[in-house]
Amino acid sequence: MASCPKPSSLSAIISRSRVLPSSHLLLAFVASVFTLGLPLLGQTPVTTWHYDNARTAANTTETLLSPANVSWHSFGKLFTQPVDGFIVGHPLYLPSVSVPEQGTHNVVYVATMHDTVYAFDADTPDVAPLWTTSILNYSPAGATPVPVSVKKGAGTTGWTEVGIISTPVIDATTGTLYLLAETYENNNVVHRLHALDVTTGQEKFGGPAIIAATYTVNGTTSTFRDLYQMNRPGLLLANGHIYIAFGSNCCNAYSQGWVMSYNPTTLQQEGTFDAEPGKTLASIWQKGGGISADSSGNIYAETGEGYYAPGTNLSTSVLKLSQIGTSLSLSDWFTPIDHQYLTSNDLDLAESVLILPDQPGPVPHEAIAVGKQGTVYVLNRDNMGQLCPSSICTSADTQIVQELPQLVGIESGSPVYWNNTVYFTGVGVPAMAFALKNGLLNTVPFAESIKLNGGGHGFITANGNKNGILWFSNGGAAVWALDAVGLKLLYTSKQAPNGRDTVPPVAHFATPVAADGKVFMGTQTSLVVYGLFPALSVVQGDSQSASVASVLSRPLQVQAIDPYSHAAFPGVTVTFSDGGKGGSFNPPTTVTDQNGLASTFYTLPTKSGSEVVTASATGYAPGSFMETAMPGPATVLVRVSGNLQSAPVVTPLLSPLVTKTKDSYGNAVPGVTISYTDKAAGGTFSADPVVTDSTGKASVNYTTSTKTGAIKIVASATGLSGRSFPETVTAGPAANIAIVSGNDQTAPPSTQLSQALTVKVSDQYGNAASGVSVNWDDGGAGGAFSTNPVLTSSTGVASVDYTTPSNTGRITISASVSGMSSSAMFTVTVQ
Repeated sequence: MASCPKPSSLSAIISRSRVLPSSHLLLAFVASVFTLGLPLLGQTPVTTWHYDNARTAANTTETLLSPANVSWHSFGKLFTQPVDGFIVGHPLYLPSVSVPEQGTHNVVYVATMHDTVYAFDADTPDVAPLWTTSILNYSPAGATPVPVSVKKGAGTTGWTEVGIISTPVIDATTGTLYLLAETYENNNVVHRLHALDVTTGQEKFGGPAIIAATYTVNGTTSTFRDLYQMNRPGLLLANGHIYIAFGSNCCNAYSQGWVMSYNPTTLQQEGTFDAEPGKTLASIWQKGGGISADSSGNIYAETGEGYYAPGTNLSTSVLKLSQIGTSLSLSDWFTPIDHQYLTSNDLDLAESVLILPDQPGPVPHEAIAVGKQGTVYVLNRDNMGQLCPSSICTSADTQIVQELPQLVGIESGSPVYWNNTVYFTGVGVPAMAFALKNGLLNTVPFAESIKLNGGGHGFITANGNKNGILWFSNGGAAVWALDAVGLKLLYTSKQAPNGRDTVPPVAHFATPVAADGKVFMGTQTSLVVYGLFPALSVVQGDSQSASVASVLSRPLQVQAIDPYSHAAFPGVTVTFSDGGKGGSFNPPTTVTDQNGLASTFYTLPTKSGSEVVTASATGYAPGSFMETAMPGPATVLVRVSGNLQSAPVVTPLLSPLVTKTKDSYGNAVPGVTISYTDKAAGGTFSADPVVTDSTGKASVNYTTSTKTGAIKIVASATGLSGRSFPETVTAGPAANIAIVSGNDQTAPPSTQLSQALTVKVSDQYGNAASGVSVNWDDGGAGGAFSTNPVLTSSTGVASVDYTTPSNTGRITISASVSGMSSSAMFTVTVQ
């Protein structure tokens, strides 16, 4: 069934969840601040459910919270204030409220299921409420909150009693807080509208007013029946009226979806509407989300399952109501074509309607609704579409601006709008961000979070269009904060160490809200305040550089300061650390002075590079410095690679010659000029000199000269011992062959010549070519060579013995090298 879903401060000085140092001193300091009357920094009133009547759920005046400082290191639970019952509706907040005889305070208001309203100082822990008001005092003697056994549904909600359920609404111009409370009186359930003075908690305007209503349509009259009705949606102040919506009591068959209008100064009823006259259900419950209003004063709400008859009985629909004088009437509606399926499967519409700002596309006035199954409906507020005939809409609601079936996960919280983006936080799926362009949602999210157990109503804090954070609570298991641009996880109360930020058990559908740098969360027993911790703010000494093992010229200084009031804290013990990088501090631990300042001098480690130095204190967000240790003067030049290479003449060595300069601690030294010489060997360098790079290395390429042999290349730098690179230059390809000896010999037939035939092979520069294969040939004369071919020696020489043939005559013998055009020709006479 629709109503039975599955289940600025000085506040950071002292905290029940964080034990801060020198607490007595800080308490005295707090007292002195209030005595001096320092200004309160409040700026963002939260007077209605999720900030505005359009239910955009965007607080765009948040100047303190940002993705840069919302992490468990600097943000978390500041304090809790006990209350007497479950808080279901989210807290409201007013800055700079003048409380009689108590001064000016930033005030957070909460209402409980025990029918009590509390006004707490939003900034100061461990103090009594500014005021409390028991609604029971405005009821007959013996009245109590309604026992859950009377209202049913305890198995779903876990509630123990029913009192004030919904989020109240504040009229800041008259200083009035309006709320709807249930009481149990003489075995009867009674609903009353209350108007409380925000400064005292006293009833105003002759209130409270008992809720009673009838609604007649087509001759059928329905009567509001307290026992079966429940006011879950947040109250709405619009058109100079207070609007209250009701749904089922949870799992009973006699409730109806009511909307009622009341005059805020007389508390007189000025309009009623029943979404299910003569039938049951069509509940307006919206998971506690507020009913909405556009700038023209039209009222919007979603209904749950029930009986359907177009124009009169509007279950599983989005309603548009109009206030004309003292009449509240239906002016338009939208019903999905599959409403019967949705009703049968408890997949009703159950969130707040998001009213979009005017759009540049063809439909300027739009609203977005979402159902339990995760289908998103983009509606034209000027023509809601009603129920499309089955003859026209066979499988989709084509009469509306856009329908995106099952896009955002089941049980998503109400849609959130910021920066032309709409956010959804469904159950069992990532939080999703969809771009909105010309009145249409992109069908693919441009950002998704990690998979989170969502389902709670989300909201945005931002400073205009910057520093957006998406917040939500998934049934109270944790408070989540995501970067609104990329949906990267920034913070969850579950990740803080030692369970520091754990959310106590919360009521069914309870959600947080944020204002002026704090997040307020109602639980079953308390109000929990989350915010920025006192911080060690860096004053001076950041981003310095000096040689290794030297003292930085300026001290590292932090100030212990409150992020809200900017008050400085003396007497805080601060410890400095570079995380074991080897530097040292003088002193390593110190205490803040009367101005909250603490300083130390830092001696850089012997290893070069950038180091993070952290100033820390118990209960404070740390301060961080980035310091750079520069290498000292170069004291040594080392050979890295490139020696013992070999290459032919006039050829680059295969690998470059690499050297490195280091200081006395072994750190690489950049910017040192390295010169090179090959001791007049005649080769060339790709550059000379070369300056060492950021790694202290200098690299050069070397091309050999035209001379072969062993050479020594030396790299040197001023004031440093040089480093040599032994290399070998070999001959180039064989280019010439010449007779050395053995030509023009005479011998008898079949006789070995007295001299061996000897040739020398050289390259183009005359360098002896060793290992070259020389082929011998007597032109078929029939003589014999002692070996053939013959490899040249290291001096380029090749020799062979020749035995003459048996016939006499003159013989020509050639010595040749493959690939060479010329040969050496020997003449031998046989006689």
